[in-house]
Parts: sequence; structure tokens; C-alpha cells
Amino acid sequence: MDSRLIDILACPVCKGPLQYQREHAVLVCRADRLAYPVRDGVPVMLEEEARHLEPGDALLER
Repeated sequence: MDSRLIDILACPVCKGPLQYQREHAVLVCRADRLAYPVRDGVPVMLEEEARHLEPGDALLER
């Protein structure tokens, strides 16, 4: 994914920042503990498509 795109994307739920986790192909919102999938280089920014992360999930620690 293009780093310029990552800089302008925001969580659709809280409007907070997202962190791209390339090895897992997800964009993570730490505030809401959501992981949005990136499919074929395109972020899927729908809350119903996001995976809910448990408090101790490794994706939240990065």
C-alpha cells in the first residue's frame, strides 16, 4: 500500500489513526481494537468487515 494513502486514512468508527501491518495485511485502529483487512492492496474500511481484537492481541502492541 502507498504510504501517502495510509497517512490520510482514518478509522471509520472513531476517525482515529490507523497503523498498517503489512505482514498481516490489515489496518489496525488501536482505540477501537479493530483490524480492517487489506485485499489486493485495497483497504476494506467497513466496520462489519473488521476483525475485533482482544486486549492482548499482538497487533495492538506494535
